[in-house]
Parts: sequence; C-alpha cells; structure tokens
Amino acid sequence: MTSVLNAGTSKGIGFETALAFDRAGHRVYATMRNPSQSPALAEMAAREKLPITVSKMDVDSDESVSDGIAAIVRDNGPIDVLVNNAGVEAVGSLEEVPLATFRAIMETNYFGALRGIQALVPGMRQRGSGCIINVSSVAGRLSCPPMTPYSASKWALEALSEGLAGEMKTFNVRVAIVEPGIIDTSMARRIESPSNETTYRQSARFSALFDGALKDPVPPSVVAQKILEIAERGTWQLRHPVGPDAVPFLKWRNGLTDEAWVDLNAGDDATFFSKLAEANEN
Repeated sequence: MTSVLNAGTSKGIGFETALAFDRAGHRVYATMRNPSQSPALAEMAAREKLPITVSKMDVDSDESVSDGIAAIVRDNGPIDVLVNNAGVEAVGSLEEVPLATFRAIMETNYFGALRGIQALVPGMRQRGSGCIINVSSVAGRLSCPPMTPYSASKWALEALSEGLAGEMKTFNVRVAIVEPGIIDTSMARRIESPSNETTYRQSARFSALFDGALKDPVPPSVVAQKILEIAERGTWQLRHPVGPDAVPFLKWRNGLTDEAWVDLNAGDDATFFSKLAEANEN
C-alpha cells in the first residue's frame, strides 16, 4: 500500500484524486486550507468507508506546510507519493490585473508546490524512492491572453518540475507533470462566465471557448485517473497531457511560429476560432 499526500483536495481534480487513490487501496492524506468549510471529501469518505485522513494545510504558508507535513510523517511514517494539486486561477490583461493578484497566484500555484516538495524530497532521496506529481495545465505549455497570469504560474511550475526531475532521477525518485485541458471544474466555470469589464477582446473570446468546451464537459475524475495511473505504473515520462483537447491544443501551438501565434491572439475572433477548428480536425 502506497502512502499518498494530496495537497489541495477541497474540490475538483484534487477531490477526485484523493478518492481515486483511496478506492485503489492506497493510504491517502488529503490536505486543504479549510477542512471545516469544505466537508464534502470527509463526508464522501465516511459514506464509502474509505480511510482518507483529511487535515488542514495552507500551501501559501511556510509554517502550515512544514508543520502539517511533519505531523503526518511523524504520526504515520514516510510519504511515497506527493500530488501537488492546489491551484487558483487569475485571468485578464497585464494592464488590468493587480500586481497583488500576480503574487497571489504564484504563491499558490508555484511556491505552494515548492513548499511541499522541499518538505518531502529529503526523505525520498534518502530512501531512494518516491514520486512527485505536479498538476500543471495545457496553459503551462502555451500562453495567450487573457490566461497570461495563470499561464505564467504554470510555466514556472513546469520549469521547476523539469529541473527537479533531473535532480531526483539520480536518487530513483520520479517526477511527473500533468497537463489538463479544459476540465469541468469551478475554475473553468468562472472563466466561462467572466464578471469583469475589460477593454481587451480576448476575455470574451476565451469565455466563448470555455463555454463551448463545457457543453460536452470532461469530469475531473478523468485527470484523477491519469494521476493514479502515473503513480501506479512507475513511468518515467515527464509530461502527461490529459483530456480530449489537450494534445490538439499543444500540437496547434507547436505547429506555429512564435510570431504567427502572437498574430493569431492579437487578431479577430473569427480567424482564431477558424484556425482552432482546423487544428482539432487534424
């Protein structure tokens, strides 16, 4: 039985990942910022008689992460798999998104993962085994407005993960990056229905893009199953796009020069969606 620490489990992908690991027979330590305000996972575990341990951990806090992980390890032994799933979104133009918002999204999506990694890597290195799975996004491989604030944090996480993989393979510790496309989560629903007025037309474009994708929604359990598969298969593959639109998006971007990509994002909606449709057909 593998011991799994899953950070960010109050809802969405993290919620489903905790359930997937526990249903598969692993020992799950699920953390979230406010367990009392997000009781759904504990309630589901109780109904299914799953031995999930839910505890408080705020990935934005050095002290909360170090103390929370130390307590789990002290009381239960070493962690075999770390899943960094905690994440927040921020969309909008660089002109309009406050600097504080950029800092906040980096604090959670990048530094939040780094805190958990630094707490658990020494033990994994000493044991010569372990697995770290960082949940990024297709937006961690391509950047376009109005997703730039979110993409910046996920690009940083991808760079961290790639460098970490090179360090930890020396010690037989696997590192993987999961890159979901548009998944039916509360985050995606917020992007689908933006509330802020903007002078930048790309916001409405991406709202329409997400609205179209969510008419045939992909549940977060699809991503959870991929995360479970990575942990159980023992694969050394670094990047794992997930969802029906993930690979087409990445192929589309990789087939364009940087300048063509910039022009496409700066251009009109009709051309953008026409090119996107062509990419999905190929």
